[in-house]
Amino acid sequence: MEYTVDVFFRQSWKDERLKFHGPMNILPLNNLMASKIWTPDTFFHNGKKSVAHNMTMPNKLLRIMEDGTLLYTMRLTVQAECPMHLEDFPMDSHSCPLKFGSYAYTKTEVTYIWTRNASHSVDVAADGSRLNQYDLVGQTVGKETIKSSTGEYTVMTAHFHLKRKIGYFVIQTYLPCIMTVILSQVSFWLNRESVPARTVFGVTTVLTMTTLSISARNSLPKVAYATAMDWFIAVCYAFVFSALIEFATVNYFTKRGWAWDGKSVVNDKKKEASLMKKNNAYAVAVANYAPNISKDSSLPTISKCGPGDLSKAPQEKKTEHNKKTFNSVSKIDRISRIMFPVLFGSFNLVYWATYLNREPVIKDTSPSK
Repeated sequence: MEYTVDVFFRQSWKDERLKFHGPMNILPLNNLMASKIWTPDTFFHNGKKSVAHNMTMPNKLLRIMEDGTLLYTMRLTVQAECPMHLEDFPMDSHSCPLKFGSYAYTKTEVTYIWTRNASHSVDVAADGSRLNQYDLVGQTVGKETIKSSTGEYTVMTAHFHLKRKIGYFVIQTYLPCIMTVILSQVSFWLNRESVPARTVFGVTTVLTMTTLSISARNSLPKVAYATAMDWFIAVCYAFVFSALIEFATVNYFTKRGWAWDGKSVVNDKKKEASLMKKNNAYAVAVANYAPNISKDSSLPTISKCGPGDLSKAPQEKKTEHNKKTFNSVSKIDRISRIMFPVLFGSFNLVYWATYLNREPVIKDTSPSK
């Protein structure tokens, strides 16, 4: 990753040849005089591109004190390289260095030191950080020595510690993934005979998770390892796919022979209607011969047992048939209604507790002696 920093770069050194005595203690000079005196050949080791501001005039300041001390200040915009490790993305923290030193003079010829102490050598204005995705946690300074084929050189380092803001990724990726997993678990509460509805739930949620995974990867640098967001999406994808496999399992064990075929209720209604017609006809016949019932002792036996016994038998058969018409709730669905939400909730607790409570590591880079 590359970052851009706008700095007022100040250097101070002492040149015995420029001592003077006069009415002024500090002699301000034009920036053109900088080319006529010796100045350090400072360059940025990890700089990709640097720009010195020249509008409306070169933004440089040169002052000479009476004891020969010089102050040379310029305004620069430096585009530097920042190594990043994205294993914890998007809950990651980074330390972006800015390294500078002499290009030609070794440490025996030119030695760099911080003018102030380590905590005040690099000062960032309160409103100077304009980062949309990061918070500036702090900055530290240091000093190191590097070796090359031409000698040993002093390198000054300033580290800017950044922590990524997670709000954008919560809205764009995490919440949609959580809602998709919850939506896939709604199918556990549908009837096992609702094959089209449960199939739509499963296939739609799987395709949604695939789309979210692709869009999340497009916003990342091409890295070969999995990030924290990748693990979260992978687990959500596993939950969604498991819900689809769960329905396939329930559908396989559903007893199709006992399922309602859409005709049994209609046939029962026709049989019941014909039976009611027969009972009504019998009741009319009994009512017509009511005056002769007291004379014939055999009629009361027929009248008492006829209508009641004929109506009970079909009702019992109907009750037994209705019990066999629909399937009961699958045991797999009952277990999944509890197991899937508990497992997904436990995963979220462990995931967020692990990454949100992880403190950013800021290494101590105090100046070496």
